[in-house]
Amino acid sequence: MKKNFIFALISFCVVLCVTGCTRKGENNAQSGVPVQGTIILSTTTSTQDSGLLDYLLPIFTAETGWNVDVIAVGTGAALQMGRDGAADALLVHSRDDEIKFVEDGFGVKRYDVMYNDFVVVGPLRGTIAYNNNVGETFMAIAAGNLPFVSRGDRSGTHVRELAIWKSINIEPEKNTAYASVGQGMGATLRMANEMNAYTLTDRATWLTTKDSSLAIVCELSPDLLNYYGVIAVNPEIHPKVNTAGGQAFIDWMLSERGQALIGEFGTAEFGSPLFTPNAEVNQ
Repeated sequence: MKKNFIFALISFCVVLCVTGCTRKGENNAQSGVPVQGTIILSTTTSTQDSGLLDYLLPIFTAETGWNVDVIAVGTGAALQMGRDGAADALLVHSRDDEIKFVEDGFGVKRYDVMYNDFVVVGPLRGTIAYNNNVGETFMAIAAGNLPFVSRGDRSGTHVRELAIWKSINIEPEKNTAYASVGQGMGATLRMANEMNAYTLTDRATWLTTKDSSLAIVCELSPDLLNYYGVIAVNPEIHPKVNTAGGQAFIDWMLSERGQALIGEFGTAEFGSPLFTPNAEVNQ
């Protein structure tokens, strides 16, 4: 009896290892593609909160063999991870900061990958009428001392918000109802809902997390386009980064296959894509 138990235990462990281990060189059980290893992707919260990465990454892994550990933070924090060598690739949305990141030597090259846009949302029965001029919208918020929730986290959304305030020569902190919360987009939207306040959000996160007590009050303003870039961390600065994995992710995102999937995301639920692929501008 004891020998039979030991044999059964050993057999179980062997089966568990065969079915559960994913060492480099083994095949992905579903796709048959050899497992390559794992890459660390540092990205903005909007790609996570919108569900885009949940949609793309299982397909990417099945087709390439690379598993992806996602760290979703504000773009400022994501770029800092790249400077620290704590990520292999970045997917972020603050173009000027991304260009500087590459110019400073921390990134190999920046590629356009997709875009969507920002919108201003606020109370359904608020005092600001629906419009397409974000400058006038922010002016009305400041003039009325209306509650506004800012991400306050140096994310791409926060950087864009600050640029809008600057363009109309307003210091938002002088508004006593201005709240800088240091949170991701999903959490910021929930706080704006609870406070019956206005906020700036990317459209994709808004559509996937919106609450009925908030509505879009400003959209389609020319300065609300929201561009995303992908960057591999420079191995000359950080030799331990996974260069092969990071480049594989970038190549796949820019490929015809990756771009098609980006363009399909959201169409079934919302009738139109949440992100527009634009890798062709790199050519």
